[in-house]
Order: sequence, then structure tokens, then C-alpha cells
Amino acid sequence: MTNPARTAEGANVLTACLNGSRRPGEHPAVPLTPAQLAEAGAQAVAAGAHALHVHPRDDRGDETLDARHVDAVVAAVRAAAPGVVTGVTTGAWIAPDPEARLGAVRSWHVLPDVVSVNWHEPGAERVADALLSRGTGVEAGLWDVEAARFFVRGPLAGSCCRILLEPMEPSVSAALGTAERMLDLVAPLGVPIQLHGCERTTWPVLASAARQGFEVRIGLEDVLLLPDGTPAAGNADLVAAAVAVIDGSAVS
Repeated sequence: MTNPARTAEGANVLTACLNGSRRPGEHPAVPLTPAQLAEAGAQAVAAGAHALHVHPRDDRGDETLDARHVDAVVAAVRAAAPGVVTGVTTGAWIAPDPEARLGAVRSWHVLPDVVSVNWHEPGAERVADALLSRGTGVEAGLWDVEAARFFVRGPLAGSCCRILLEPMEPSVSAALGTAERMLDLVAPLGVPIQLHGCERTTWPVLASAARQGFEVRIGLEDVLLLPDGTPAAGNADLVAAAVAVIDGSAVS
């Protein structure tokens, strides 16, 4: 059976997460506007990314779920990287009220290919169901073991297109331990799995995910440094480094 975490060329599916919640002061290459995200997305794809994940911003540079901004970003990224899967977030830190998140996703006119929904957040299943009803793929974001338990017991476990294992522990051993416990719960579902860390766990977790054949991701949302600890020039630089790690894992 074909491994759903592999591309037609046999490489691990690699998503570039272009900005996340980063502010420009954290790194000069953090893309915020539709034009900047489109350019960064095209460069990331040229460097080896297979999919793109973005956090749309409003006119002040703040994260937003507002249709005007989401529509503009998705359209711009699609135009710059045609045929590449484009996804956005629905993080509750952007719109804490579940009803506001529901209203937002129902108002989008230019629908992303996939949308991440964090299962530990209030109203997650309702937001996911609203997206699925519109024909948009849902990535289930699982940050801890309790969220994984809630997900596998719920009615949408078999309807999501991808499971995101996102351990938040700051140490590599703790993050990988949480990922292993979550994997025990979700693997029987047979849904494609993406595993990633953040900040100092990013590169070790990516290497572990690649060795296990899972989907991976990299970008300024997760880390600002290359594997050797030097600052990355931008998203394309990180993607190129991730491709090298993946290739090394495949032959190790």
C-alpha cells in the first residue's frame, strides 16, 4: 500500500509553515501581507515544499480569520503556487469565542484546501464540521495526549484528511515521548500523520518524523535557526535544510 505521507517521488510530504504568530521584529523575512506570503510560498515550493500553511493578517499585521483577509491571502498564494495545497489556521487565540470562529469560517469565499483545527480548543468539533460541510479538508491539531483521546473518541476522527501531532514540550525527549503516546492512539485510524516540533525541538522532531515516514513541516512559524544553529535567511532556506535532513534520514 502506498504510504500517504510520501509524494510520488518517494519523499516525505513537506509543508512550509510560512509565518504563524511571528512578528516582524522576530525575523525580517516573516511574511505578513498577501503579496509577501505569495512570494514566500513560491520560494518555499521552489526549495522543495509540497504544501503551504499560512496565518492571514489584517491591515495592522495581526492574525485574523476575517473573510476579506483570508480570501485575499489564499487567492494570492494560489496564484503564486498553482496546484500546491494551501492551508490556514483557526487557532482560538485569534478568535476565542467559538461562535465567532464558526461565523468566520462560514463567511470565507475563497476556501483553502485544508484548515487546521486544534482539538483542545472549545468548539473544535463544530468548527471542523462547518469546514467539512463546505468541502474543505480538516487537519486535526493534537497538542497533547488528552486532545488525542478526545479526537479518537469523537465523531469526526475518520473525516479529517490529516492528523497533526504537535507536542509542545520544550525538551526533545519530552516532545518525542508525547508524540509516541499520541501516535499509539491515532495510528489505528489510518489517517495521514504530520509530526512536528517547535523552536529547539523542531529539527530533532523533524528528523524523527522523517525516519518514521510521517509527513513533516518547517518554516518561520516553528523555528528561526538552521540545524547548525545559524540564523535562517527565510522560509526557503529552512525548506532546503529540511529536504537535506529528510534525504539524510532516508539513507541512514
